[in-house]
Formats: sequence, structure tokens, C-alpha cells
Amino acid sequence: MWEYSAPLIAPEVRDAEPSRAQKDPTIVFHEGRWHVFMTVKLPRRSAIEYCSFEKWEKAQFSKRTLLTVSDSDYFCAPQVFYFSPQKKWYLIYQAGMPHTNKMWVAYSTTSTISDPTSWTKAKPILDGGPADPRQVGGLDYWIICDDERAYLFLTSLNGKMWRLWTRLEDFPDGFDHCELALTAAIFEASHTYKLKGQNQYLTIIEANGRRYYKAYVADQLDGKWTPVADTFEHPFASASNIQPAADVKRWTDNVSHGELIRDGIDQTLTVDPANLRFVFQGMLESNKSGKGYGQFQWRIGMLRPVELGPR
Repeated sequence: MWEYSAPLIAPEVRDAEPSRAQKDPTIVFHEGRWHVFMTVKLPRRSAIEYCSFEKWEKAQFSKRTLLTVSDSDYFCAPQVFYFSPQKKWYLIYQAGMPHTNKMWVAYSTTSTISDPTSWTKAKPILDGGPADPRQVGGLDYWIICDDERAYLFLTSLNGKMWRLWTRLEDFPDGFDHCELALTAAIFEASHTYKLKGQNQYLTIIEANGRRYYKAYVADQLDGKWTPVADTFEHPFASASNIQPAADVKRWTDNVSHGELIRDGIDQTLTVDPANLRFVFQGMLESNKSGKGYGQFQWRIGMLRPVELGPR
């Protein structure tokens, strides 16, 4: 069972490019501060917004900065990590580009994560061209590395998760093979992590409808994914196993596009199973009525496991 916080990051009240929704958070803790990158749904485009703060209670009041990494009117669903072999930060995201029916698997880099103006302009890892090995363009691109390879995972809204890889020394180039990693009743936003102290990996994947998360494990990143929590009634996180924390008003029964807080910053994406926290986008199912997806007013909150027994 999880308990959820009040909304921690909601659309900022502003005249210029007001946001309708805050979505798709990716987070690292570095040099005493949380660094959050997220999708913002603006009046005419989807983009990536950044904020930083020392404590989550201050998140809503922290300065927001729209990244200028792309001229596209659609670049979003970010992932951030520190790639230690090159000693630089990577931001991975999807970008809609003209004259291609597959989105870019895009990236930007910086040596200074605290400076949102320092990110390089978007470049493609995969560009949708003739040499692109993806069978489908997919979305919600996700990088994780072991000692030898960098893996790229993506979902395609049709019950499939795909896997590509390259040698660690070739990253971000060399993704020239694509294979099916998992077929199940899954939808989007697959996020994969190394479990601290274990020779095992965890993938959490969002299901459609009233959004919730399933969980799968594997012994290696190119291995078979085995379900461990893959129904609405027995999920990783769904309306069936979440509740508001003390003094928090009920504001969500959807658990959508979220990220586990990591035990570190690097490309191994290690999480501590003894200290799980899940930052997600949420809203009430009843508030979706009569609206298209682009009108949903997502806000960002945090799930923590409910402590069992006396406190």
C-alpha cells in the first residue's frame, strides 16, 4: 500500500505561456538540491520545464524555466542522468520533427545541471530516417546502462515494449538493432532500474484506462521480463493500493507517467527497494469526463509506502 502527498508541482500561474498540465517528471538529487525536468502542456506546444529546490515542500514555489533545446513545437517526456564515462549530464526526450513519421529519440547534454540554459541543442540518437532500426517509432524513450552496454527501451501504445542497445563506449551512437522485449497488457512510460544490492532489474510500465503501473523483473537488461505486479487489483501502484496521506485531500485515482527516486545520479539508474518513493502525475478519473487527453490537468505528487505496524 502507498500513500500519496498533496500535489507538489502544479501549473504555475503566469501570463506568458501558461501551462495546463505538469507531466512526466524525471528527478535527480545533486549537490544538495532536487533537479526536476517535466513536460508542460502549453497553449500551442508541449515542452520541457525545469525547476530545482532543496525540499519538496518548496517545489511549487521554485523558479520554473522552459528549456530552449529544440525549435519543435513538441519535445517532451524527459529522462535525466549523469553519464559517468563522459562526465556529462544527458537529457533524453522525444521530439516531433518534420518529414518523418517517427519521433526523434533526442538528447541534449550539459556539464552543469543547475544551469537550465546550458543544455545543448537537440541531436538525434535515432532520427526516423532510413537507417533507423525501430520497427515503430514508439515513445517515452528510456536509457539504462550496465557495465558493457547502454540500452534504450520504448513502448508503442499497443502492448509492446522494445529494446535497442549499443556498446557503452559508443553511446549515444550505435543503436542499430531493435527487438521486442515484452508483450503484455501495457501502454506507455516504461521505466527501468537496477535494484540496489541485487542482481536484478525492475521495469515499471503504465497501463491504459484509469492509469496505473505494473511491474516486471529480469536478471539482465537483455533478458526475459517476468511479471510481479501486473493487474489493477494487484499492481505496482493503482487506485486499488493508494490512499491520501494524513491531512491530504483526495485528488487522484490515476497513477500515470512517474519515476522512482534513484539512489544516485548515474547511468545505472539504481533504486533502493528499502526506500522507494515514486513521483508521478495524477488526477481524478471523474475530471477526465468530456475532455480530450490534451485537456487533462495533470499535477505531480509523490507516493511513499505506508509504514506497517506501530510508528
